[in-house]
Amino acid sequence: MAQTSSLDFMLLKRLTQTFGPSGSEDTIRSVIIQEIQSYCDEISTDVMGNLIARRQGKGKNIMIAAHMDEIGIMVTHIDEKGFLRFTPIGGVRVNELPHRKVQFKNATIGVIGMEKLDKLADLKLERLFIDIAANSKEDAESRIRVGDTAVFVGEFHDQGDKIISKALDDRIGCFIAIEALKRVKSTFPLSFVFTVQEEVGLRGAQTSAYALEPDLAIAVDVTLTGDTPKAHRMDVKLGSGAAIKVLDRSIITPPQIKRWMIKTAEEKEIKYQLEVLESGGTDSGAIHLTKSGVPAGVISIPTRYVHSTAEMADKHDIEAAVNLLVALLESYELPSRVEENN
Repeated sequence: MAQTSSLDFMLLKRLTQTFGPSGSEDTIRSVIIQEIQSYCDEISTDVMGNLIARRQGKGKNIMIAAHMDEIGIMVTHIDEKGFLRFTPIGGVRVNELPHRKVQFKNATIGVIGMEKLDKLADLKLERLFIDIAANSKEDAESRIRVGDTAVFVGEFHDQGDKIISKALDDRIGCFIAIEALKRVKSTFPLSFVFTVQEEVGLRGAQTSAYALEPDLAIAVDVTLTGDTPKAHRMDVKLGSGAAIKVLDRSIITPPQIKRWMIKTAEEKEIKYQLEVLESGGTDSGAIHLTKSGVPAGVISIPTRYVHSTAEMADKHDIEAAVNLLVALLESYELPSRVEENN
């Protein structure tokens, strides 16, 4: 099996640090296009903004989905002193917002402040504001307008076997899909889809799957872990391999897909673990309900502190996820396995 050093983690750094909240994915899409254009037969962008990279082949059409968007905020009001009010985009936890830094597309930096609170229970979204160091409403409006979006600032750190950064959800999935696209030697038609607006309702996956009509789909996304002190009990931990999803709130993985993924990992001696996620979902949740249904599975990357500015993942798990995705896409027994008991 390939060593961890075979992966270009500087690419992951570039992906995580590129601006791209839900609904504003054009910048991250351009970065991905530059990276993959030499490795596919066709690149297109649909009306939603999904980036679709195709490989020609014969047989079952396989869709690989990883979402480009990240959580963020949108400005709703600018007051007379130049302070910004805002609303969340995606799964933002209000209690974690005070004093976080945010960055707008034009590189303007702001700090989330809060009004004076008499008690912690008073911490509500309406008590928060963004300070961009403006001197007046006019000064603020010269840089930021209502409707502008921002992402949370979280630097990328490479710490031995671990990666720490904002937006590993799901730039790490994009990274794995890109690496697989570069390596895979499959005879099947492949559609690598870098989807939009996953964080606000799996929207890009829904429309792209409807258009592509895949025979099989594999989503690549992060998952939670149960390996920190007094964490919710969950048999997923950093360093134990790629996670093969069994269930989340959006999908129950079809048994034949789960068996195929497990058998492939074992045959290729790829380290894996099984994931039962009691909250959240992935693009596969929308894809598997498309038209008359699509058999779908998920390769998950164990990640601590999801939806924070310091998400953490293990390099060995990332490498295992790349190897597993490549092995699945190169499986010549795939068509019969997908159809078995379906």
